[in-house]
Amino acid sequence: MQHSQTHLRSRPISAGHLRAFEAVARHLNFRAAAEEMALTQSAVSRQIQSLEEEVGVGLFLRHTRAVELTGAGAQLLLAVQQSLPRIDGAVRQIRQSAGRKSVGLTTFASFASMWLIPRLEAFQRDNPDIDIRIDASDAALDMEVADVDIALRYGPRENMPLGALRLFGETITPVASPWLLKSNPAIKGPADLARFTLIEAGDAHRTHLEWLTWRRWFEDNDMSRAQPKRWLYFNYAYQMVQAALTGQGVVLARSSLIAESLANGDLIEVLPRHRMDSPMAYWLITGPRSALRPEIKAFCEWLQTQAVTTRETIGEVPDPDTVDDLS
Repeated sequence: MQHSQTHLRSRPISAGHLRAFEAVARHLNFRAAAEEMALTQSAVSRQIQSLEEEVGVGLFLRHTRAVELTGAGAQLLLAVQQSLPRIDGAVRQIRQSAGRKSVGLTTFASFASMWLIPRLEAFQRDNPDIDIRIDASDAALDMEVADVDIALRYGPRENMPLGALRLFGETITPVASPWLLKSNPAIKGPADLARFTLIEAGDAHRTHLEWLTWRRWFEDNDMSRAQPKRWLYFNYAYQMVQAALTGQGVVLARSSLIAESLANGDLIEVLPRHRMDSPMAYWLITGPRSALRPEIKAFCEWLQTQAVTTRETIGEVPDPDTVDDLS
C-alpha cells in the first residue's frame, strides 16, 4: 500500500478533478460548487478527496459550515486559475475553426455601451454568419494568451503595444440636453455654467483621469475658483451621459463617445469654442493568433470604416503620421 501511494504521488495528477477543485475553491462551499457543475455534493466531495490523495496533502480545511484553502490548496489554485482559461480558450478556438465563425472582443464598458453596441446591428446584418462575443472590462488582457481576438483600448500612444492602430482621438466639451437648455437662461460663457448641476466621474481626480475634470476645464477658462450649483457624480461615462440626456445637469463629455447624440440633437454642445484637447485616443489591437482569420479581418475593416465616420462627426482631421499603426 505504501508503494502504491508513493507511485501515485510521483506521477502527474489526472486533470479531471481540477475543475471541481477550482469551483470549490472559488465558492468555498461544496454545495454551491456542486450546483454550478450540475453534480451531487457527494460527487464533488469524492473528486476533491481523490485529488488530495493524488497530490499527497490536504487542499481544504473542512469546518462545520464552510471550507477554507490550505497553503497547498492556495498554491494549486493559482496554477489552476492560470491554466484552465488557457485550455478552455484553446478548445474554443479549435471548435470555432471547425464550426461557426466568431469574433471575441474586449473593451471597457462605456465604450462598448456608447460607441460599439449601437453600431453592431449594421455589421451583423451584413455578416449574419459571424458571431460576436464582447467582454466589457476595464482590465487590459494579455492578447498572447487571452481568449479574445480584438481589443479596443483607450490611452495615450506611449501606452499602446506595437501594431496598435489608432481609430480616433477626442476633445472634451460641455454638453447638455435641449430640454435643460430651453428651461434655463442661455449659456453665453463659461461663468454661466455655475448656475447648473455639473456631472463628473467620482474618481476623475485620480492622476490618470485629470484631463476629464471640470476643475481643469475651469482653469483653462480662467475660472479656477468656480463652483457650480451642485455636483452629481457617477462611476462610468455612460452613466454620466445618461444623466445629461435626461436633463439632470451639464456633463464634460468625450466627443467621440457622444458623436451620435450630438449629430441627432439629443445632446447640445453648449460652448463649442471652449473645447479642451485630450491626450487620449482609441486604439484597435488584434491578437497575434487571430489576425489572419477572414472574420477578424472583416470586423477590423468595419471598425476602421466606423472610425472614419466618428472622426468626421467630431471634426477631427487625421494626420497621416498619427493614424498609421505603431509597428
